[in-house]
Amino acid sequence: MEKEKNSQSQKITLIIIAVITILFLIGITIGVVYLVKSGAQITSQVRDIFIIILVMESFLIGAALIILIIQLALLFNLFQNEIRPILSSTKETIRTVKGTSQFISERAVKPIVSIGSLLAGGRKLFEIIGFIRKENKKE
Repeated sequence: MEKEKNSQSQKITLIIIAVITILFLIGITIGVVYLVKSGAQITSQVRDIFIIILVMESFLIGAALIILIIQLALLFNLFQNEIRPILSSTKETIRTVKGTSQFISERAVKPIVSIGSLLAGGRKLFEIIGFIRKENKKE
């Protein structure tokens, strides 16, 4: 159901874009035909207006590029001064946790497991010899 809605909205968006593009091309064609039929003075005025618009557009693109370069420099600075120290402290924390878990494993878990296994072995030995009666588990 949701895929059908997405597909339908994509089709409508595509149709709207196509209609706008066709209207834009028709407008450009009408404008060119009008300029060809008009005099040289009107054509030169339209040319001058377009030159001014292109200069303004160039200034805007230049400003956008300068802003983009500044943003890239800020991103690089963020990476250098904030992300790398976080990563290095995370690596150090992971090493500490690994060392702590190895220490606990060697100092606490292994002795408890070995004592438990010795007690279980001793109990089984006493069961075999007959000193301890085997318990029947009822379920």
